[in-house]
Order: sequence, then structure tokens, then C-alpha cells
Amino acid sequence: MVLEQELLPYFQWLINGGEQQLGALPTFVLVCLGLAMAALVVGFTIAAGRYGLMRGGDATYKTVASGVTEMVDTSPRRIWALARLAIKESMRRRVIVALGVFFLFLLFANWFLKTNTQDPARLYLSVVLTATTYLVLIVALLLSAFSLPGDFKSKTIYTVVTKPVRAGEIILGRIIGFSIVATVLLAIMAVTSYIFVVRSLDHTHEVDAASITRITDAKGDVIGYEGQTTKNDENGHRHDFEVDVEGVGQTDMVNSHTHNIDRLGDNDYQVSGPIGFIRARVPQYGKLRFIDRSGAAKDTGISVGSEWTYRSFIDGNTPATAIWTFDNIRPGLDPEFNGLPLALLVRVFKTHKGTIGQDIGGQIQLRNPETGVTSQPIPFGADDAQVVDHDIPNELQSSTDEPIKLFDDLVSKDGKIEVLVKCLERGQYFGFAQADCYIRHPDGSPLASYAKVVMSIWVQAIIVIAVGVTISTIVSGPVALLFTAGFIILGFWRQDFVDIATGVSYGGGPAESVYRIATQANVMVKLDEGILTSLLIGFDTYFAKPIMWAVAQCLPDFRAFSTVDYAADGYNVPWDRVFQDVTVCLGYVVGLAIFGYFLLRTREIAR
Repeated sequence: MVLEQELLPYFQWLINGGEQQLGALPTFVLVCLGLAMAALVVGFTIAAGRYGLMRGGDATYKTVASGVTEMVDTSPRRIWALARLAIKESMRRRVIVALGVFFLFLLFANWFLKTNTQDPARLYLSVVLTATTYLVLIVALLLSAFSLPGDFKSKTIYTVVTKPVRAGEIILGRIIGFSIVATVLLAIMAVTSYIFVVRSLDHTHEVDAASITRITDAKGDVIGYEGQTTKNDENGHRHDFEVDVEGVGQTDMVNSHTHNIDRLGDNDYQVSGPIGFIRARVPQYGKLRFIDRSGAAKDTGISVGSEWTYRSFIDGNTPATAIWTFDNIRPGLDPEFNGLPLALLVRVFKTHKGTIGQDIGGQIQLRNPETGVTSQPIPFGADDAQVVDHDIPNELQSSTDEPIKLFDDLVSKDGKIEVLVKCLERGQYFGFAQADCYIRHPDGSPLASYAKVVMSIWVQAIIVIAVGVTISTIVSGPVALLFTAGFIILGFWRQDFVDIATGVSYGGGPAESVYRIATQANVMVKLDEGILTSLLIGFDTYFAKPIMWAVAQCLPDFRAFSTVDYAADGYNVPWDRVFQDVTVCLGYVVGLAIFGYFLLRTREIAR
């Protein structure tokens, strides 16, 4: 699974932040203070232009003071009444049509989604969850953008504001009401999607009686049976299997799943449904570093020419090594296995074909970071882009052929161990990122992990609703629609904004990029020195980039919110991630509700 940013523990993320980053709470406070100061300056400027400096200052003060008083006196009963009104309004707009569109999508999706792929669960889950995300966001966008402008146009807002209802209660009521509608729609879509995926992937096999042979020991005694299943017509695959003398066994893994097999009698076998399609792996990640072919320590491996620098590579048949250091290693990591349960994903880069039909050879070694005691190499064949489990037993041999125990000799006193991975074939390369090797903890609940993914979709929908309701207080419906849609699009590209503003991206800022496009200048080519170049760089440095950075601080990172890849790749969504998303959502709702209150106060409507 790709993890380009390390997930921090919740309280560290909230208070301290990561390296060279503020915590979420200090950042939120600073952004709110900046926006509040900007709003006060703009409000005072407008009031001073209308009434003069003294009266304008007095009007600004009274607006802020009365706003604080009204927020304190907010009534939950009135908010709930307005929320129910928003729900009824949504029903009148026939939002139920969105469910019809979704069911129609699932109906036709089964025609195009194939189960005879290497990882069909990834395909199904990514498609249905991505479709659910975009459909829910579209519904949230349409509901929130046209509600208040429609009331202003039809003048039905007058029947509300003439009652003892505050502007803040109108904003919160709309947000809560539309959120309830979006929540119900999302829940129905999520349940339907899960059933659709499980039913689509469900299948079984028969046992090919002609393929069954006995497995005997050196004395000729029967110790089990082996054979093949029949080929499933829909999924286009078959399995090899073995059962013990008691008639219990399991097939090999094909297309990311297995089946349990029970021997009921002579040539009579029962094959279970698929196992392992939908998983919730619980990984424990370590820290990755490299040793190059000359034996020097490096933070990264070598590049094979890919523009995406997430992974770096080690060359085969050289001292080049990828080394992971894991903490908190202790017996009982897996209650069912007395050893070290590892998982490894290898990306293979070939400079020649190698041996056709044979995996590229590699080896794993374990090392004590304090004493330097190292285990004998454990060979493996690298299956490109596949997560392969490696169960390292407790009883091992050292590199000097002495018997050692994993937890006694290879784990340091502070619970650390190093995992060394090498490529053994010349001209071949293994590519790794930090998240490609991890210690396997017992799997979590796939259903619970799926619910957390749905929660991340819900968070995105709530933020969109809050933005749409807030901006619709001062502009018309179409303008609110365009603004909110732009907000979503910019949110998906927030990291690019930050990279341009901080100079991480090549090609300079907006002005320099336009000039490079016009002159067809490569982003890696330095511009000729001159007045025009100085003006372009100055404009970007002192105007465009600061604005982009400021805008990026107000945008939610919608791309980072998505946890669809967790479900598709079969990993459990950490609770730290859920708490972070919900906290960000709460911050946006509170901030936008306050901002929307003051925007609504500026409209000349009956009071």
C-alpha cells in the first residue's frame, strides 16, 4: 500500500505536528485569527465607506458584539426545527433520485467488472467506493448551493427570520439537516455496495476427482491427499490443494483468495467460499534506510528513471541492501505463531528478461542492531507488486552456523530488530518504500474497516455542505455552485498549491510557468537573466506564491481524506486517521458556521 505521508498519532498530530510542521490545533487557531483580522479589516472598510470612520467603527463593534451574544444564546430546539425543515426541503427536491442513479450504476458495473483478475476485490472496492464518493459529493453540492438562494428568491426566508430565529441558527440548521440527508444516502449506498462486492466475488469450486493423489511418508503411510479443484467458469481459475490425513486442508492462493477444503469421504470433498478477498491487515511499520553497492549508508536507494520518487531501488548481486528497523518487538505478536510475522512487497525492475517463468531471487536476513548478530539468509522469489507473507520462526541459524533464537538473540534489549533485504541477480533491481515491509498483526474486522472508509466519505460530504451553505448566504445559486465546485477541485489539488508556493515544484510560480509555456522552455532550464525574468520571479515570490500558500491553508486536502485505498488494498484504517478526519471536519463546520452567520447578517432581509 502506498503511504506517501507518515500517519502521526492523533495527539501528536493535534498538538505538535510532524517535522517542520505545526500541529493541527495551532494551525487552526492561526488561520482563524488571520481570517478574523482580514474580515474585521474588510468589514470596517465597507462600514467606513458607508457611514464614515467613527460610525463605521461603531457599527463594526456592534455587529461583532451582538454576534458573540447571539452565538451564546443559540437554541438547540430552533436549530433542530430548521434542520427538519431542511430535510423536508431535500425530500421535495427528490434527492432519492441519487439512489436510483447509484443502483443503475451497480446494475451495469457488473457487466464490465471482471473477477478473473489478479486482485478482483481491489477492482470492485475501488470502483464502488469511488463512485459512492463522487455521487455523495455531488448531492451535497447541489443541496447546499441552491437552498438559501432559492429561499431568497422566493422570499420564503422572510417567514423564517421574522420569527425569533437567529442567523446562526439558520446556518447550523441547514448544515445539520442536509448532513442528515447525506448521511442516510451514504449509509444506503455503503450497505448496498458492500453486499454487491461480497455477492459478486462469492463463488465455489468442485474437486477434480481424477487429480487426487495420496501423499505418503518415507514408510509409505498415507499422510494426506493433494489435487486440484475444477475451473470456475465465471472466474476462470482453479486451485491446487492439500488435505491432511484427517481430511482438513486449504487451497493455494489464486487471485488473492483461498478456499477451505474438507474431505467427507472417498472422492467426496466440500469446498468453502472464498477466503481473503476482503481483508483488514494491521501493519506495524518500521524505518527504512539503504546501503549502496559500495557499502555506504544512504537515506534512499538508486533511481531507475521513474518520475515518481516514492520508491527507490537496490541493484542485484551487490552489497546494496534495504534495511528496516522495527521497534516494540516481543513474543506473541501473532498469538497463533511463535515467531516474526513479516510481510514484504517488492517492485521488480528488470534490465533483461532473466529466466522465463522464474521469479527474481532475493534474500531476507534478521540482525540485532546492538550486538550485530545476524541470521542465515532466508531465500525468496520476488513476485512483482504482490504482498507476500514471510513467517520467520523463532529457531534460526546465525551467519556463523550457530543455533540462535529470534527473540533472545536477534532482538535488542530495547525491543528493536533489523530486517535486511537483498536482490541476488545481477542486472535486476528491487524497489522499496518504507511501507513495503511491515510486521503483521492479527487482521482486524473487514466490515469495521469498511465502515471507517465510509466515514471518510461522510467527512468530505459534511465539509462540502458547510462550504455550500456558507457561500450561498451572499451569492446566487449558480455562483455558489461554481464556488463550491471550485473549492472541491482545489481541495483535491491542495498539495500542488503548497508545493508551488514553497518552491518544491519545478518551473517556478504562475507567472513564470505561463512564460515557460509561451516560450516552450523546459522547467529544468534556467531562464535568461534580464528585466522580464526579474519581474516574473518577483511577482511570483512576493505576490502569487504568498496568495497560493494562504489559500492552501484554508483548503481541506480532499485527496488525503480518501481512505478508499485502505479498503481496496486490504488494510485496516487506523483510528488515528478517523479521529484526525473527524476533527478537521468539526473545525471546518464550526469555522464556516460562524463565518456564514456574519455573512447572512450583511444581507438586507427582514429581521
